[in-house]
Amino acid sequence: MSGDFVHPVPAQYVPIAPDALGALMPMHMHVSSTGHIMSAGPTLAKLRPDETLIGKRLLEVFEIKRPLHILEFSDLLEHGSCLVRTKFRYGHRLGMKGLFVPLSARHPLLPDRRVTGEAWPVLRPIAPGVMNAPQGALLNLSLGVNVVEAVQRYNLSSADFAPADPTVDMLYLIEAKSIALEESKRLNSRLEGARVEAEQQAYTDTLTGLQNRRSMDSLLRHLEASGEPFGLMHLDLDHFKQVNDTFGHGAGDHVLKVVAGVLQDETRASDLVARVGGDEFVLIFNGAIDLTVLEGIAWRIISRLEEPILYDGDLCRISASIGTTLSSFYSAPAADRMLNDADRALYTSKDQGRARHTVFSPELFDAVN
Repeated sequence: MSGDFVHPVPAQYVPIAPDALGALMPMHMHVSSTGHIMSAGPTLAKLRPDETLIGKRLLEVFEIKRPLHILEFSDLLEHGSCLVRTKFRYGHRLGMKGLFVPLSARHPLLPDRRVTGEAWPVLRPIAPGVMNAPQGALLNLSLGVNVVEAVQRYNLSSADFAPADPTVDMLYLIEAKSIALEESKRLNSRLEGARVEAEQQAYTDTLTGLQNRRSMDSLLRHLEASGEPFGLMHLDLDHFKQVNDTFGHGAGDHVLKVVAGVLQDETRASDLVARVGGDEFVLIFNGAIDLTVLEGIAWRIISRLEEPILYDGDLCRISASIGTTLSSFYSAPAADRMLNDADRALYTSKDQGRARHTVFSPELFDAVN
């Protein structure tokens, strides 16, 4: 042991420099016996950037929530050492918690020159049973559950907390969790986007961008179960094989894309247009059971498809045969039966010379059979 330390300090005294006190307890306040703030830690001062805490009465700045019924500083002193919950009385009313420790009259925060000859504050809390009049108190606060809010609002950093304060570690954990959560959200968003895209691809004809048979089957199952009225139209292109044979499959693909555009133009966004085969299409008109309207749509489609389609300098000529049925024709509409009946009406159009529209009827069904 070195012999330089001649006058050991009794265990009940803790000599500490003001700067060291601020470093150990950056949110402390030394409060006089009259309730005035004598000093405040640097972080606590940072929470009130537009005012000076020193010299103000503690209860003018802070509202004591716990203990209850604290109206005067003397009320708080009577509780002795105790846990405190408080918040600012005005401005941003940030909630905090802390430990309140009264200081004795004999040993308040006073200079102690016995160790180095320099002025050092000495902290000595009132010992239980010692009947000394209180000489103010020390109140050390923490941000508790409001730490994240305070860090963001007051731009606090790790330097604003005591080195041994676990708050800093907690903030790192919160930040790491936030980063992980944000990355998880981005990943989930990408996965959801991929799922939606895959689902769209599963229900979409890749060449034309129309719906496919799977999409048609799904809608028909829904309509069959719900009992909603609808019209169903089956369309087959006329002379499409000749286009493929004469001008090649590139021309055929181009024609199919043009046909898709025409069908989308002549239907509503709520209707379904599906390519269900090479040159076969099904149109489902949800809620539409007016034959006059559907016949008008069918004949407009035929008329537009008979317009020559230019491809690589050549004119491709096609038409369409269409068969239609309505859910209102059946006491209990069934998707398979309606598809079959629309198909029969379609081939009646083919048999009658193509480029025609035929509406299914029981008489037609009997004639075919």
